Amino acid sequence: MYKISKSSFSFSVLHIITIMLSALALGACSKQQAQESEKGRPVLVATVHYESQSPERSFVGTIRPRIETDMGFRVPGKVAKRLVEVGQVVDVGQPLATLDEVDLKLQAEQAEAELSAATGVLAQASAAEGRANELRGRGWSTQAQVDQAKATADEARARLNRAERSVELTKNSLSYASLVADTRGVVTATLIEPGQVVAAGQTAIRVARSAEKEAVVAIPETLIGSAKTGEASATLWSEPGKKYVAKLREIAPAADPATRTYLAKFSLPDAGDEMSLGMTATLTLADPATERVARLPLSALFSQGDGPGFYVADAKTGDVSLKPVTVKAYETNDVLITGGVEEGVSVVVLGVQKLDPAQKVRVVSSLTF
Repeated sequence: MYKISKSSFSFSVLHIITIMLSALALGACSKQQAQESEKGRPVLVATVHYESQSPERSFVGTIRPRIETDMGFRVPGKVAKRLVEVGQVVDVGQPLATLDEVDLKLQAEQAEAELSAATGVLAQASAAEGRANELRGRGWSTQAQVDQAKATADEARARLNRAERSVELTKNSLSYASLVADTRGVVTATLIEPGQVVAAGQTAIRVARSAEKEAVVAIPETLIGSAKTGEASATLWSEPGKKYVAKLREIAPAADPATRTYLAKFSLPDAGDEMSLGMTATLTLADPATERVARLPLSALFSQGDGPGFYVADAKTGDVSLKPVTVKAYETNDVLITGGVEEGVSVVVLGVQKLDPAQKVRVVSSLTF
């Protein structure tokens, strides 16, 4: 009979246990692989976004009125009332301030009196002219007397005409005693107070027209060409989600001596009442002639000799498909494409060499470029 030593028996048992543990580990690994196969292969994706190859440039600007009018009385006088305050919205024809009308009314009464006197003088001169012509026809008067009567009548007519014009002017002056708004806008400054004596044409109320607004920004000299030919848009800091179309209206002919920038004014035709004067805006310049490209990591590019492509992943179904793309340029870590995949699709960026279009994938994370 053979005798089994204690050491040999221990070695045999240890060997059997190792084999059993290995079998259990392999079974667990196979089970885990089967579960992962059912869920799909985890992948990291990036979203495709096309934009101009030339980067957009943004500038901070201020909302200003296109037209801001300094309004004043057309006649001198003493301010009786100021009817508006700074920030108040005024409509066409709304009174802004009034002058003391005492002196203006006296001037109007004087003009009316002169008109009445001129009317009487003309009636008398016309009658005298008529009688002189009648007497001359009968031979009882000389031609010199007729000419004198005619000259007197002509002078009376001119005096009446002058009196009528004086009455019209005094009526206009009386109407000028009330300063009214000639457009809808916002009062930005009040430079008079009741009791103040003002001269004709002196600035009394400053009104900014609310119908036309613009964004005023400082443009560096290197971007003057882009400002003239590029597409501009504006957003408000108070409402960043809304974009307004901007059009260059005016650019300064000379640079500011301190900042060396050019003051540019962009009109905002779509601006409404929600855009208040003095708000801060961001003006963005883009070059429409620049080709639109999408930037993606080089690791997403897959090629087997038949041209570059991307694996497009569908997060809902877990399907992947290889799409050929048109490469614009290669950079150190990125690749620029001009077409082949649509805007907003997800492409796999890691492990594309191990993907198979027949297998399912599961998106675990995404990047934005």
